[in-house]
Amino acid sequence: MRLFFVFIIPLLFLHCTAKRVMSDTGYRYLALGDSYTIGESVSREAGFPYQTVRLLKEKNILFSEPQIIAKTGWTTAELISAINSASLNPPYDIVSLLIGVNNQYRGYSRQEYTSEFKLLLEKAIQLAGNRTNRVFVLSIPDWGSTPFAEGRNRELIAKEIDEFNALNESISKEQGVVYINITPGSRDAVTDRSLVASDGLHPSGKEYAKWASALAQAIESVIK
Repeated sequence: MRLFFVFIIPLLFLHCTAKRVMSDTGYRYLALGDSYTIGESVSREAGFPYQTVRLLKEKNILFSEPQIIAKTGWTTAELISAINSASLNPPYDIVSLLIGVNNQYRGYSRQEYTSEFKLLLEKAIQLAGNRTNRVFVLSIPDWGSTPFAEGRNRELIAKEIDEFNALNESISKEQGVVYINITPGSRDAVTDRSLVASDGLHPSGKEYAKWASALAQAIESVIK
């Protein structure tokens, strides 16, 4: 009988603690990535993690401020290193992962990307409390559609981006996480420059709003 109470009391304590955190601060969102996740060349609030939280708030789904681990120029290897050294407090209610454009840009191999993306996705799942339906992978946008790519081989860039995305989509489906394909829409920047930030390379808040809308809808479907 004593063993029964020793076992159940901690469980009740944890349950009450979880409810208190939820009511005080809302759901917790961890965003992992590179320049696309921090919103390079736009305000913090215009980046897709903050726009996503704002859209969900309009649906009375409340989140605390997103925790972001991302930096312009990061590859999969650099993101792995940053996560390993970061101060984290899992489990998170939502984890998003968008990484790989700098692997493609630097000419890194698909094999290296595959192995490192697998590690990142496994880590993301762990950080979400092993709940695969709380992990959201966004595909790599096509920077070849931006003014920055003027004079470069846009067709080759698109081909390589598609190859990297084929890898991350396959791995995502194997792991059972949610996959959001934002790449086709990113290619609208060829004819709509309002989708590109002032640096001529990164997305504008208008483009991030498209990603945030898709992500918010997907999150809403799993958080009731």
